[in-house]
Amino acid sequence: MSELSTARKSSASTSPYTRSNPFPGKLVVNRRLSTPESEKDTRHFEIDLKGWGLSFEVGDSLAVYPTNDPELVGEIIHAIGAKGDELVTAAKTKKGLREALLRDFSITQPTPKFLRAITERANSSTLLKDLMHAGRKEDLDRYLWGMEVIDFLNEHPSAKFSPEEFVGLLTKLQPRLYSVASSLRAFPEQVHFIVDVIRYESHGRERKGVCSSFMAERAENVPVPVYPSSAKHFHLPENPDMPIIMVGPGTGVAPFRAFLQERHALGAKGKNWLFFGAQRESCDYAYKEDFDQFKRDGFLTRLDCAWSRDQAHKVYVQHRLLENGPEIWKWIDGEGAQFFVCGDARRMAKDVDAALRKIVQQQGGKSVEQANEYVEKLKSDKRYKRDVY
Repeated sequence: MSELSTARKSSASTSPYTRSNPFPGKLVVNRRLSTPESEKDTRHFEIDLKGWGLSFEVGDSLAVYPTNDPELVGEIIHAIGAKGDELVTAAKTKKGLREALLRDFSITQPTPKFLRAITERANSSTLLKDLMHAGRKEDLDRYLWGMEVIDFLNEHPSAKFSPEEFVGLLTKLQPRLYSVASSLRAFPEQVHFIVDVIRYESHGRERKGVCSSFMAERAENVPVPVYPSSAKHFHLPENPDMPIIMVGPGTGVAPFRAFLQERHALGAKGKNWLFFGAQRESCDYAYKEDFDQFKRDGFLTRLDCAWSRDQAHKVYVQHRLLENGPEIWKWIDGEGAQFFVCGDARRMAKDVDAALRKIVQQQGGKSVEQANEYVEKLKSDKRYKRDVY
């Protein structure tokens, strides 16, 4: 067990903070990384952890406990015809409706229970009633896309709920997990995050990500409750001389900024190769200064970037991997490198996995079956690690 893991265990046992009583962090930096021309609002957040008595390792995540948008809470209270001070059951106690909707309940995503209640109480919910039948899940999902609780309340004013009944149809507001983008060895009393702030329009309304908009818009003068969540499978190799290949497009670069800080602070001799991707170099190059500095120091051995929209055809990280196939094979097969992937599970991680198998097949002179076996062995030997979501 590493010295940091040991410190972590002992600190967790002495700290008064728990998952249900997270540490009240303080947001000290909220900086936009993407420029205004970008299609994304990508932010760098720094949270002060002074006095928390806990710990985390690079590769871990921190759970952030947001509060809901007060404006949306006000709209919901108005829509159900309440005042906001009515007592309701929340977190095993009684509290005012407004406070409960701000802190305890998920108020955007409609639950099946809520949708059933709408169909039972509203005068005109025939379409929704039909879609709720078994076998129509795809149609229902399509219909629900971009729809929130407030839309159903506004569309069906005949569906009446008492405040207590209404909160009974909601689920608990869950914390959001973010990969740490900093090392405690480099920033001993802080944690850094890189986050895309979610905002989009649907059905004539602006929608916002609960936690990303909490941090971007409302966390300046209130605590940002945080608690560490270990990702044991996604830690650095114990041997600091082992080379690592890191694939992290977009906000998936978070753990790799932390990995580089950690290895730099430890004076690790292992080579480091980073693949980063985003839409445009001019406006989406997150942490360019950090990576340039690591390169100047000779610490970041190689940096390959993929800018998907900077040319007529799309270029992604998997294309950069394939272009560098012979060298990647040399690092993995000849030098025992570990291969890390972080980011979007739906497409990127699958494409990167396919590229890795192709490299093993082509560069190692293997059949498809042998290449698949080789990659599966990398996984079981904990040399191919993924943190995908």
